[in-house]
Amino acid sequence: MTDAFSVLRPGLFAGRTVLVTGAGRGMGKSIALRFAELGANIVAAGRHIETLSETVAEGEALGTKGLAVATDIRVTEQVDALVEAAVEHFGRIDFVINNAGGQFPARPSEISDRGWRSVVDLNLNGTWNVLSRVGPLLTVQQFGAVVNIVHVYAFERGAPPFVHSGAARAGVVSMTRTLANYWARHNVTINALAPGSISTEALREKEYAQLGTPDYENLQVRDVPAHRLGEREEMAEICAFLCSPAARYINGSV
Repeated sequence: MTDAFSVLRPGLFAGRTVLVTGAGRGMGKSIALRFAELGANIVAAGRHIETLSETVAEGEALGTKGLAVATDIRVTEQVDALVEAAVEHFGRIDFVINNAGGQFPARPSEISDRGWRSVVDLNLNGTWNVLSRVGPLLTVQQFGAVVNIVHVYAFERGAPPFVHSGAARAGVVSMTRTLANYWARHNVTINALAPGSISTEALREKEYAQLGTPDYENLQVRDVPAHRLGEREEMAEICAFLCSPAARYINGSV
């Protein structure tokens, strides 16, 4: 975390535990490490134990404890095992960052039935699998905060060229607002963060490269009012803020 993006006090999350999905690289890794900088124990979940272990090692170097759990959030049995391992290791979960997700760029006419279901299963059903298992723990302990990472494609302008991901992320937004109504009385907040294009390896490897348009990054940056991509550290700081004491009355927002 660079000082330019850091606004929260050191030790803010001491004694707390955060579960971050998709924590092996990119934005998820930056989020997990920001929580570690603020004193939280981190549970890093994702499909590749090697990268998750690197995240945990970097977090422990900052003075906190960590746990890496290989998890495909589409598989309910693996999510059950993830939550069980986190609680067994740390005693509780305080914060959840649902960052795992993915998509591929394609025209609507080019998306197969299998491709559609794969993206919706990961982004929508996978998020629900985590929420439906962690939610009861948070409400029973009468404390918690959840941030669901979605995308600006969830909004009214639509999602070219990601109709599958846009539909799934819009579902997560609706789910976020609905659960806020049920969880607020238990001192549990749930919000969604909808970044635009963030400077990550995945953006360049899985989206820009597959679009087949030369110099697409510069074309996109030109259309961004700030004339730059967002930074992972900026998103990590927003997630930390939404879990902080300053945001306890922000709920059901995107």
